[in-house]
Amino acid sequence: MALLNFKKREKPAAPVNGQVEDFLKGYSIEVMPRTAEKVENFRDLLPEDTRVYIAHIEGTPIEDMVATAKRVASEGFKVMPHFPARIIKDQATLADWISRYQGEAGVDQALLLAGGVTTPHGDFHSSMQLMESGEFDKAGFKRLHVAGHPEGNKDIDPDGSTKNVEEALLWKQKFSKRTDAEMALATQFAFEAGPIIEWANAVKAAGVDIPIHIGIAGPAKLQTLIKFAIACGVGPSLKVLQKRAMDVTKLLLPYEPTDVLTQLAAHKAANPDFNISHVHFFPLGGIKTNANWAIENGGSSTKPVNAS
Repeated sequence: MALLNFKKREKPAAPVNGQVEDFLKGYSIEVMPRTAEKVENFRDLLPEDTRVYIAHIEGTPIEDMVATAKRVASEGFKVMPHFPARIIKDQATLADWISRYQGEAGVDQALLLAGGVTTPHGDFHSSMQLMESGEFDKAGFKRLHVAGHPEGNKDIDPDGSTKNVEEALLWKQKFSKRTDAEMALATQFAFEAGPIIEWANAVKAAGVDIPIHIGIAGPAKLQTLIKFAIACGVGPSLKVLQKRAMDVTKLLLPYEPTDVLTQLAAHKAANPDFNISHVHFFPLGGIKTNANWAIENGGSSTKPVNAS
């Protein structure tokens, strides 16, 4: 009896959801110097002109940050480094960082945030102080992003309210009207579409018209995601992961942001004036893994690469 040789069939690609594809247009992604080193060429992973945030973690030398910015910019991407207020010693240091980024990497945009440090290293403790310094205006920065908090922030409001967060948001709205720089709210990641939509609508109702770039956690192992979510202070939507962890059929499967993005994309399609304009990915399971997920869901025509 002849032996039959069967070719291994490749898993068919899931059909691209047109609403998600539209929602992913112009998405951004975050890297750090040590994670960027693992990527041979960002052109293999990201659509042309993708905005790449470079996260500045306490203890990372500014030289490493600028070198990463220069490398990413040289591959054709928009570079947006973090400026965490609490690790910047003084205005002279701030001016020096801006000068280095501009001179060596042609940077003209920044994400301004307080940073995750409890005790400030020097004169600054908030993004608003960085904005008021005038250094970004003096340097002619074209775009400034600031933090948004769909689920509040216990560092800013230790009592669990959203009072200080809301006051800061209104301040940033007023600042946006007196600066020539384009602004956006880049948010912490969350996992539930309903509360995100409610928050975005409340922001708009409060008179804040700064576009929102919603933070989304990219595909990752569930244990990894829960660890990062707790460390980053993710609020009530953490229960989405905890519920998943209790389901033994899903415990070992990687989390993917399909559900939350599908729901947000559907809402955007039904409400074109919805103030969430872009997606910002936190690639907690790896840059290649996140980029490939985006590609497979219509975020780029780039060919997926080995995510190892």
